Order: sequence, then structure tokens, then C-alpha cells
Amino acid sequence: MDDGATVPLFYQKRVPEVLIQNEGLSEEFYQILEDENLDEAQQAKLEQRFAKEVEVIKRDDRLEKIARDIVYHFPRRGYLGKGLVVSVDKFTAVKMFDKVQRLWKEEIRVLKGTISKTLSEIEKRRLEECVEFMRAVEMAVVISADAGEEEKFTAQGLTIKPHRERMDRLDEHGHDIEYNYKDPAHPLQLVFVCAMWLTGFDAPTLSTLYLDKPMQGHTLMQTIARANRVTSWKINEVEKRNGEIVDYYNVFRNIKLALKDYAQGQDADDDSPVKEKTELFRLLDDAIEQGFAFCHERAVTLREVLGSEDVFKQVERFESFADTLLANDEWRKSFNVYENTITSLYEACKPEVLGYGKGREVAAFQYLRGVIEAHIEQKDIDAISRKIAELLDESVVVNGAAELKTQQKDAKYQIIQKGKTWDLSKINFDKLREEFKQAAYKHIEIADLRAFLQHKLELMLQQNATRTDFAQRLQQIIDTYNAGGSSTENYYEDLMQFTEDLRTEDERHIREGLSEDELELFDLLKKDKMTQDETQKVKLAAKSLLHRLLEERPRVLVQDWYKDTQTQKTVRSAVEKILDRDLPESYDRVLFREKCDNVFHLMLDYASHGRKWAA
Repeated sequence: MDDGATVPLFYQKRVPEVLIQNEGLSEEFYQILEDENLDEAQQAKLEQRFAKEVEVIKRDDRLEKIARDIVYHFPRRGYLGKGLVVSVDKFTAVKMFDKVQRLWKEEIRVLKGTISKTLSEIEKRRLEECVEFMRAVEMAVVISADAGEEEKFTAQGLTIKPHRERMDRLDEHGHDIEYNYKDPAHPLQLVFVCAMWLTGFDAPTLSTLYLDKPMQGHTLMQTIARANRVTSWKINEVEKRNGEIVDYYNVFRNIKLALKDYAQGQDADDDSPVKEKTELFRLLDDAIEQGFAFCHERAVTLREVLGSEDVFKQVERFESFADTLLANDEWRKSFNVYENTITSLYEACKPEVLGYGKGREVAAFQYLRGVIEAHIEQKDIDAISRKIAELLDESVVVNGAAELKTQQKDAKYQIIQKGKTWDLSKINFDKLREEFKQAAYKHIEIADLRAFLQHKLELMLQQNATRTDFAQRLQQIIDTYNAGGSSTENYYEDLMQFTEDLRTEDERHIREGLSEDELELFDLLKKDKMTQDETQKVKLAAKSLLHRLLEERPRVLVQDWYKDTQTQKTVRSAVEKILDRDLPESYDRVLFREKCDNVFHLMLDYASHGRKWAA
């Protein structure tokens, strides 16, 4: 965990009224259950010597409650990764599959009925997303084959044939069931097992284990480790930050002993790699408190505004908060860390957190983050608005605050104001300077201008790779301000002067009588202190080279030319031939070689990345 090689694990006991507390289960009982293919003698022992335990574990009403709980829990988690249901034996695994399938369809019908009746567009959209997820989920049973298994399952009132066919079948791509489950994008999401896939099996997006089988020692340790794998695969923009084990049998009464024997080697409750899920709620509370404290130290009174019912209509207050945090890049970045942590923990606490009334506090941090990002990233913030609106709706629905829900409804779709945008060629610099003097939130004005400049400069660098000095100059202006080397007013003026120079550069190709691509080649080919005649010859060389490469026959920029040494040599030769003919005589051999190298390496880079005319 410290090295980032695994994610932390959290467990919770659910359906407590059916937990089994027998501490006297023998070692033999566990050993028999570890063997998936029980012989007749082992089966007899289970039915005779351990009849009481097996009867309680497999009791139908108990399994029904667990199946209902899985149906509720699985589609309402934060990170919707893959799940594994671990049952006591093969028969119970198939029985649980049947129950979950039946209740799953019932739940979809109930949700559709709720959707048709709800008046809240936000709630309706959230429920529709839940239904969409549930409809997409595929489930399967994975158990080992056994001689005469069809007769054995039939005797239990169950059928194994369709499950066996699914386990043995390859899909249209030639992939088996294990490959499908490990594929993050495949809809096979929930698998029912009793012993298979519990050891030596890695599916990184497996995030939830449902345990309903007596386990101890190394078997328990290896089983829970199925959920701690790291993955970069995001689901609905949510990252996997932890694994979750749902314990229906009270397996975790054995966890301390297992950790002592197979993990830490000593009692280390505080550093246990597996903690109760209630620890997540404590971490969420701590993160929220630390976030509020960080804001309070910078006069961002986020906690205080939450005392007002119409807090998310107070756009002006949040603009003021954003202006404060935008005054310093480190403040803004630190706030983002707090918000990321709070949001991640909130997602990890689902679905139970929906009953804790934390939605509004989390939404406040996301709301402020959205206001800030609308200015600095100049992006469409509709997705952020919907996310926060759903958070607020979750909070008020759980707490039954219908009045608040009505009051906030109109605000939810316009909670974030979008930053300014400009057309560089039409900017009135005198007007902008005058507006800045009158602006209430000067740091927001700067953030808007800076975001525009960074985006425009990125586009201009894509057009002409020689403009790196502009990028360096802009970063120097930003660094000087962050280091306290200039006032807010001087910072804005430096950005305005940079904007004027950037416009001059943006229009330079017109003054030079060149296209953007010709200008880029001209910039690569020119040298310091050229005469007017030399300048014209270099422009001619840039134009001639581009014309030869793109329009003349025989073609030299053939498909994938950069992948083959021979075609590379052909292109290089064409570049040298044109430049040797058109560049001024004052270019000596060393300078000529340098310019040919610069042009060829730029072409090679563009072609290998599928960019521009060189591709």
C-alpha cells in the first residue's frame, strides 16, 4: 500500500441478523470447504458432523436476504468495478445466482416505476443511470467441473447445464470467460464462485467481494487480496481508490489471526491493511474538517455559507472565494487536493454514506472547484453542474428535506459561471485595461486572461514548433508573480503586454506573405542578421520545399515513410536538394547541415505522431 502497489481494503458486516457466531468450528471443517470437488466421504461429513453450521449457512430465507442486499449494494457503489460472490459450495453459488438474477429484474422494474412517478429531473436522471448500469451487467457462475454434475444439481432442484456451457464457451473474439471478466470494458461484472478464482487470480478492476463462506488463514488472506489490485481504469470518472469486502458470514472475526500469521507477523491493529468501512467515514469527516480549516485560514468562509439554505444560489460569494484562491497557484492546487480527497472518500463510502447527510458539504467543495476551473480551464462545465446537482439531490432525498429541494431546484443547472473567452485579433487592449481597474475580482480577471493565453499559445505551438520562447516567457511571468516578485496590477500588465506580442506573432505569417506551414519552415531555416535579399531567398526555400513535398511528383511523403530507413533517406535527400538549390550562398556547410537536420527531425516528429502535413 505504501508503495502504491495495492489499494487499501475496507470491510463491513451486512445483514447482521443472520451472522453466525460459532467460534468452535474445527480445522477439518475449513479444510473440507477449501476443496471445491467434495468426494462422498467429505460430503457425508458436512451433512452429518457439521450439519448445524451448513444448515444455517444455506438456509433459504438467509440466502434470500443476502441476494436482496447484493442487488441493492452492487449498482449503488462509488466505483462500479467488478464483483465476486463467494458461497459455501457449488450448489449455493448457483442458487445465489438464480436469486440475484430474479431480484435484479425486480429491482429494475421498481426503479422504472419510480422514474415514471418522480417529478425531479435530477432524481430521474440518476435513477435512469442506475437502470442503465443494471441492464448492462452480465453475471455468471464459475465452478469446477465434476463427474455426474448434472444429476447432482438436478437432485438439488438446480440446473448447471447453461452455466457449464457459458464457462466452456469462447466469445466471437475467441476469448473465454476468464478473459472477459478481466477485461475492464466487458459487461461481465458479477461472478458467483465457491473456490475458483480465489487464489492466484488477478482482475484489477475487481473492487468488491461478497463473502458468505467460512474461511481462515492463508485462504482468507488470498481471497481478500483479489480486491486490492491497482488499476488506472476509471468508471464514470471515478477512480479505484480501495477495495471493499462485504462480510455476510462474519469471516473477519478470523482476520486478526490471519494477518498476524501471514502479513505483519505481530499485532498491529492501527496499521492493519484491512479496516472496517466505518474508518472510511471517519476519514471523510477528517478530510472535510481539514478542507474547511484550509479555507478558513485563507478567509474563504465555506463552512459559514453552508448555514444558509440557498447557499448554492449565492454565486457572488463563490466568485469571491474563487478570486481569493486564484491569487496564488499553490493555494489553488492545495484546494484541489482537498477536494479530490473529499470526493474520492465520499465515493468510497457509497452507498451507506447517502444516509449520513454529507452531500451538501461535499457539494460545497465541488461547487467551488467548479467555479475555479470554469475560469482557469475554459471548459464546458455542464458535467460538473450535473454532478453537484445530483450530490445535492442525494442529500436532500435522504434527509427528507423536500422544502430545500424545491428551493434549490432552479439553481442546480446554473451553479457555475463560465470564464471569458476572446478573439485575439479583436482584443481592445485599452478597454481591457480600464475594465481591470474597475473589476471587483481581479484574480478572476487574471485567471480568465491567463487561461485564454495558455490555450491560444498551445494552438500556436501546434502550428509552429519554433514558438517555444513564447511559452518560456509566459511561464516566467507566472513564476515571478507566484514568487511575490510583482504586484497584481503589474502581473496583469505583464500579461497584457504578452497578449499584444502574441497577437503580433499570430499575424506575422500575413506580414511575411507566407502560410502558417511555410512560416514554420522559414523560422527553422533563417539565421541571425539576414539581408533583405537573403530573407527573400529563405522564404522562397520554405515555399519551394513545402511545394515539392506535398504537390510535386514523384511523391516522397508516401504512406508511413517515417517507418522505413530507405523512405526516410528519400525524404532527406529531397529536403537537401531543395535547400541546396534555394538557400543563400552565405550558408556554409555546417549551417546548411544544421538547417537540414532541423527540418528533417521536425518532419519525422510530426509524421510519427500523425500530425500536420508531414504525416
